[in-house]
Amino acid sequence: MANSLAPSPSIGLRSVPLTIWRAIALPLLLLVAWQLWAMGLPADTRAPSPAKVLAGFVRLTLAGDLPLALIQSIGRVVAGFLIALVLGLSLGLAMGRIRWVRDGLEPIVESFRPIAPMAILPIAILFLGTGTPAALSIVAYAAFFPLLLNVMHGVSRVDPKLVLAARTMGVPPLRTFTHVILPAAMPSVLLGSRLAMGSAWTAIIAAELAVGAKAGGGTSGGIGQMMFVFYAYSIDLNGIVVCMIVVGVVALLIDRAFRGAERILVRGREAT
Repeated sequence: MANSLAPSPSIGLRSVPLTIWRAIALPLLLLVAWQLWAMGLPADTRAPSPAKVLAGFVRLTLAGDLPLALIQSIGRVVAGFLIALVLGLSLGLAMGRIRWVRDGLEPIVESFRPIAPMAILPIAILFLGTGTPAALSIVAYAAFFPLLLNVMHGVSRVDPKLVLAARTMGVPPLRTFTHVILPAAMPSVLLGSRLAMGSAWTAIIAAELAVGAKAGGGTSGGIGQMMFVFYAYSIDLNGIVVCMIVVGVVALLIDRAFRGAERILVRGREAT
């Protein structure tokens, strides 16, 4: 009787293709509609189409231009994110645990937080030039605030009883921090990291577009600057769409990677 009530493994296996089909059905329908629309246009039109975009993707990939630009942009995002991680984690922990630090820094943070990253780009270019340092500063600025606020929120919500219990048992302050406070705040830290990485990826594309415009094409590279070159010099709409799709796919992969890491780390902490 128990065996008859148990779910059949084949049911779960059959549901996998159904889930995949549901995920890709709408994008495929939109691609078909897009291609049909493009086929009705004049032959010499510059309007992008799925077939032309795919051909452009293959051409840029085989030439090495797209992989190189993508590597440059991802490298800048990772470097800027690490800068923001160090600053945001340090200040967030201090503001979350020390009242006078929070009272002193919160007005400054809330004054700068509404300022869009692109608003400080002219200052970054003025002091750092039209290369990687300016782009890194924009990325770090964009990623800093989501990290800071989530870390501060997570640390401030740690159950005081846990900290008091550790102190009562004679646990040193550093060990209390690493084994009690930080693990309890880990979900907020991971959420802040995921949001910060998304903001960083968005900021690097905008920064490279603006830096490319300021440098007149320049040589700083990156997928954002590649989009600017396609727009300002070759007027290659298909190339721009290729870059847009790659940017979106990379953003999705980054988000999924952080979500997976979040599930693994949180489950591991709960298991212990």
